[in-house]
Amino acid sequence: MRPVLPWVHALGDLPLPHHALQDPQGLLAAGGELSVPWLLHAYQQGTFPWFGEGDPVLWWSPDPRGVLWANDLIISRSLRKTLRQSRYRVYLDTCFAEVIQACAEPRTYARETWIGPAMQEAYMRLHRAGFAHSLGVFNEQGELIGGIYGVCLGRMFFGESMFSRTPNASKIALVFLVRWLQKAGCPLIDTQLPNPHLQTLGGSLLPRHEFLQYIHAAMQQSLDLTWTGELRWAELDT
Repeated sequence: MRPVLPWVHALGDLPLPHHALQDPQGLLAAGGELSVPWLLHAYQQGTFPWFGEGDPVLWWSPDPRGVLWANDLIISRSLRKTLRQSRYRVYLDTCFAEVIQACAEPRTYARETWIGPAMQEAYMRLHRAGFAHSLGVFNEQGELIGGIYGVCLGRMFFGESMFSRTPNASKIALVFLVRWLQKAGCPLIDTQLPNPHLQTLGGSLLPRHEFLQYIHAAMQQSLDLTWTGELRWAELDT
């Protein structure tokens, strides 16, 4: 008998992650809302929203979980050379709306996007509440060419999406973010799902029960971070 997907109405109805389906892998529930309380509750228990435009809100907790340990970050020789050339300027939270809008743009490999207007507005609310953050990469002409955004709770960063308008721009964004978080005491970044691109940068998989144990501990701690200003590679590459 095929398992029935729960439809949730109240925040307390969201099932625990171990109730997620095996097919599709990690699908936990449908319904609910994208308010700040719902999103914070979901992230704290290892769950995130992911759905197409016109579909109901779908909540996921995949097993295994895509992660990136800061110590496993792979920086190729060519990328390291690019980072040392200092041809890019990298800023925190100066352009959150622009970063999320760029992440929502169609990709060469997919015309549709899961970051529809409802998702964009939801994470804008999280940003205004101080929980969602972005990192933007600008070229010498001051144009936004790459970036990444996600949610920071406790001693944990939950990556949502990144984009690149020129070669390596998204890699530059991720490397800067990982190194900056690592220096602040955040050793693990959630990448949600397996991704060949992230695997080339050191991404790996973590069994869900281990991931949940980790974030439970991480939620009891905090990071001393100020999401403003410019990041400089010379200060991170130590």
